[in-house]
Amino acid sequence: MAARSDLAFDPWDPAFLADPYPVYAELRERGRVHYFEPTDQWLVPHHADVSALLRERRLGRTYQHRFTHEEFGRTAPPAEHEPFHVLNDHGMLDLEPPDHTRIRRLVSKAFTPRTVERLKPYVRGLAGDLVAALVEKGGGDLLTDVAEPLPVAVIAEMLGIPETDRAQLRPWSADICGMYELNPSRETATRAVRASVEFSDYLRELIAARREKPGEDLISGLIAAHDEGDRLTEQEMISTAVLLLNAGHEATVNATVNGWWALFRNPGQLAALRADHSLIPSAIEELMRYDTPLQLFERWVLDEIEIAGTTIPRGAEIAMLFGSANHDPEVFDAPDRLDLTRKENPHISFSAGIHYCIGAPLARIELAASMTALLEQAPTLRPAAEPERKPNFVIRGLEGLRVEVL
Repeated sequence: MAARSDLAFDPWDPAFLADPYPVYAELRERGRVHYFEPTDQWLVPHHADVSALLRERRLGRTYQHRFTHEEFGRTAPPAEHEPFHVLNDHGMLDLEPPDHTRIRRLVSKAFTPRTVERLKPYVRGLAGDLVAALVEKGGGDLLTDVAEPLPVAVIAEMLGIPETDRAQLRPWSADICGMYELNPSRETATRAVRASVEFSDYLRELIAARREKPGEDLISGLIAAHDEGDRLTEQEMISTAVLLLNAGHEATVNATVNGWWALFRNPGQLAALRADHSLIPSAIEELMRYDTPLQLFERWVLDEIEIAGTTIPRGAEIAMLFGSANHDPEVFDAPDRLDLTRKENPHISFSAGIHYCIGAPLARIELAASMTALLEQAPTLRPAAEPERKPNFVIRGLEGLRVEVL
């Protein structure tokens, strides 16, 4: 399939970023795979294809376990970006088996159903306190007052990061995650490299402190696993901690503000939710589907594959459009309608296959806790201003969401 210059898909266009869903519908209508020349990627917009490719072992998040950059037909990243790539490439999201399997097995011990269930009182209490403070001052920014501090505090508590150090975490994370956007700028790369160095140095010191004085936290657990014979290098510990922080709150933060903005724009659904709090679990799933925080997930083609008669060669990159897949009418009835009572909802906002989000159960608890607290303590919550959308595509969110409590 030749390059398509007539695609309306433009991840740098503010109009597209404001509402990409009509363009996704066009992509689905026009075919199952489209080559997008500006990023040298193959776009996959249909739910069935995205779901299958997430489980396809001929694809990988990395290729370096099998090929050099040269063998794979790719150019090595610039040397000045090395701190970011060292940090990123040793996290399990960008690893394939057997390294991915080994690290995920160790980390999954911290995310067992029993462990996550034990966190519920802490999460609910913190959410309640954050919302109470918002209500007391008559409103504020839902993003900075509730959506951000809740998951950051929870994952920092799990990792054992002292409260006095937690203010640094969100800026580091935001700068690192900027590199996940399509064709990041030089300024974005510079910020990501600086954050990678600073965050890594901080965690290296924290790991040393936990070696001297272990606690009940995840970092102490990873050190203990290493000492007991499970192979986990210091760099893998650092990369794992950064990944858990980034993935552990980016999705929850953006799902919270995206979700509430969607509710404000659908007052009938918000009224139904306020009248019946038992809708909260299905509401969370529907809001994750309706405007997913992660719009695109990339995989490398390790061995040639075919999609709908189009051969995609080894060395190519596939971009799976989660936002499009979650609005596919072949799977979802009236997909562009927000329906908090939707029964069949196989959204892929948490991915699938071996890279399915390990923290999904915790994210659901956090989203439920903040939603419950806001519905109970702020039943008159309403937007105070039109929010500004972040100029990002891959990780979709708002710069803030000003609200008021009458």
